[in-house]
Order: sequence, then C-alpha cells, then structure tokens
Amino acid sequence: MLDDEELKFIDDWRFDHRMPTRAAAIRELIRRGLVAEDVDDPDTEGKSTTDFRIETE
Repeated sequence: MLDDEELKFIDDWRFDHRMPTRAAAIRELIRRGLVAEDVDDPDTEGKSTTDFRIETE
C-alpha cells in the first residue's frame, strides 16, 4: 500500500511522462528498477516495510 505522498509522486511522474494510467506508470517504474544495473542492493537487515518509503528530493 502507498500513502498519499507516494501516490502523488507516482502520479506526478505519470503525468510528466504521459503514461496512460497509474498502473502503467507503476509497471514502468518497476521495470526500470529491475533492469537498472547501477543501483545498490537495499539494506534489509532489521528493517520493516515502513523503512522503504519513497524519498522525494
């Protein structure tokens, strides 16, 4: 589940990239994350789901 801030981030990205639906935008973001090679593996030791929030700049 995503909170309102995370949904806003995704919706803003969706509109900036002219994606047809929120679901399409989420699939595209997941695809990009899965094929990215320059991203470090997440530190999961002792963390819960709330530790993995979208951090906007």
